Amino acid sequence: MDASSTELLGLIAGCLTTGSFIPQVVKIMKTRDVSSISLVMYIAFTLGVLLWCIYGIINGQASIVAANGITLALAAVILGMKIRYR
Repeated sequence: MDASSTELLGLIAGCLTTGSFIPQVVKIMKTRDVSSISLVMYIAFTLGVLLWCIYGIINGQASIVAANGITLALAAVILGMKIRYR
């Protein structure tokens, strides 16, 4: 697999995994129900995604940076709502 195919694969994977957070964000924004979400898990997850983003920047991997940057924003919204509405 050449470099452009590998990058495309990464972008597709990033779109799928990142997109999976959108329904959760929308649901929480509508219902403001965060009772089933673990605060510790979302803190750890958000920190992990931030570190993946930094890793992608250091290694110049656009698909890692793009996917994790968007996921970081979505996870931060969920984390913020968990803290606000608990």
